Amino acid sequence: MIHLPASVRVYLCLSPCDMRRSLDGLHALVRDHLQLDPFAGHLYLFANKRRDRLKILYWDRDGFAIWAKRLEAGSYAIPSPEPGSRRFEITIEELGALLSGIDLTSATRRKRCRRAAA
Repeated sequence: MIHLPASVRVYLCLSPCDMRRSLDGLHALVRDHLQLDPFAGHLYLFANKRRDRLKILYWDRDGFAIWAKRLEAGSYAIPSPEPGSRRFEITIEELGALLSGIDLTSATRRKRCRRAAA
């Protein structure tokens, strides 16, 4: 389970990414392709074309960090929302489910009480 503050958002890049990209390349993708602020402290998730590798870029108070994972078998079930979208926002819980191999399109969310954002 990943424990992050409620203010942290997770943005999923819907275009396949070249996994040879490192900090500077992913930073440029967040800024130019996703049109977001890479210094905002959010998580930016990238997958390759085969969807068997993921990288997460995030700003860690004093520098960028990358978390990477390569599956030995199978692939991740990356959601595919409306065509033409560049990014898709998911929750921290959905990120944990995605990393665990759960297909978010077939998973149903049970009713829970949620406080309105201030």
